[in-house]
Amino acid sequence: MGIKINDMSTSLESKKVIIAGGSSGIGLATAVILAKEQANVTITGRSAARLADAVKNRPGIHTASLDSNNRKDLDAFFGAQGNIDHLVIALSGAKGAGKFAELSLKDLREGFEGKFWPQLNTLQAALPYINKGGSITLVTAISAISKAPGTSGLAAINGALELMIPSIAKEIQPLRINAVSPGVVNTPWWDFLPADAKADTFHEYAAQIPTGRVGEPDEVADTIIFLMRNGNITGTIIRCDGGLSL
Repeated sequence: MGIKINDMSTSLESKKVIIAGGSSGIGLATAVILAKEQANVTITGRSAARLADAVKNRPGIHTASLDSNNRKDLDAFFGAQGNIDHLVIALSGAKGAGKFAELSLKDLREGFEGKFWPQLNTLQAALPYINKGGSITLVTAISAISKAPGTSGLAAINGALELMIPSIAKEIQPLRINAVSPGVVNTPWWDFLPADAKADTFHEYAAQIPTGRVGEPDEVADTIIFLMRNGNITGTIIRCDGGLSL
C-alpha cells in the first residue's frame, strides 16, 4: 500500500496573514511579497505615520496601529480579526548590544522590553485565532549563537526566544511554529549609525561573511514565506545569515 500524502496547496492567495512589526525592514518585505501573491495581509506597528508611509504605493497591504507591549490591546486586536492563517512576528528593539563589562543592564532590560516580551505577548494573544493548518514565524537574530564580542545581551534576548521554539511546537501541534534567524541585514535597524559609519560597518561585516556581503530584507522574507508554505516544518530555527554563523 502506498503512503498517502496530504494534498495541501502551497498557494498563499486569500490566506489571512498578520505581520507584527511590519512597518519596515524584514516585516515589510514579507508583506510586499504576500500582497503580490494576493494574500490578505495586515502589518502592525506602534506608529500610524510610519505604517501609512510603509504602504504608500503598495496596494493590498492593510495596517493596524498597535503597541505589542500592551496585552489588552493585543487581545482586542486579535479578537476583532477572527481566525487567521499565518502569523509573522518581526518585532525588534535596538538596545542590548555592547561588551558585557560596559553593558548597561538598564539598556539590556529595555532590549528585552523591545523584543522578547512583545514577541511573546503577540504570540500568546494570537494563538487562539490561528487556524490549525497555519503557521507562526518569529524573527530572531544570529546573535543568539554567533558568540561575537559585544553581543552577549543580544544573545540573551534572541537565544531565549529560540530556546522556546521546540517546546512550544510540541505544545501547540498540529499548529506549526518556527523562527528565522537573520545575520547582518540592510534594514533600518542599523539607522542608529550615521550613514558613513553604517557603510563602514557593513564593509567590515562583508569581509567576515562567506557570501561576501550583508543580506537584504527580501532574502529573509523569502525564508519566512518558505516556512509558511512548507507544512512539514515545525520547531525549527533557519539561519539566513550568509554563513556568518559558520
